[in-house]
Amino acid sequence: MTSGDAGQRPQTLDPPPAGPAASAGPAERPVGMALRDPAHRVSRRAVGYWTFSALIWAVIELTVLGVVYYLVLPEKYWWATAVLVVLVVLALVDVAVKPRVRYAVHRWEVTQTAVFTRSGWLSREQRIAPLSRVQTVDSQRGALQRAFKLASITVTTASAAGPITIDCLDSDVADRVVAELTEITGRIEGDAT
Repeated sequence: MTSGDAGQRPQTLDPPPAGPAASAGPAERPVGMALRDPAHRVSRRAVGYWTFSALIWAVIELTVLGVVYYLVLPEKYWWATAVLVVLVVLALVDVAVKPRVRYAVHRWEVTQTAVFTRSGWLSREQRIAPLSRVQTVDSQRGALQRAFKLASITVTTASAAGPITIDCLDSDVADRVVAELTEITGRIEGDAT
């Protein structure tokens, strides 16, 4: 907490107390599960994976655009040149900037009660799924992910928002998290609906 946050009570997932506890001061109220950033970063190799993935797509897109620009357009219109320059700049940002920002933003955490994720790069998404709502836990390792020794985990819940994905974990970390989630959710009674 910074000095500007002094005295502010963290937001909680618990409903406000009713009855005598409602009149208690901030120090006496139960805090519950505070909304906070998840504790763990994804693998550092994710930057290389995201950079290489973006580079592959940038080469394909810019090759197609270059062919259209140089071979299909009879004249080099000013607007076509401007569009090509903008798309080259966007491709450079996608390759050079986006992976590093994603690495700085992406976080995950698994506790005994919930899965927390934060992802995005221009817009941010933070999700919390109670483990009592988990239906399946899957891990994925695409060919490029395997080359970088990475894996992703998808936690499917009984939620209209869809599954939660933890991207780009080290393969051994992903295996441990899947085993931990399976063990924790196996102890929880109910049908996750």
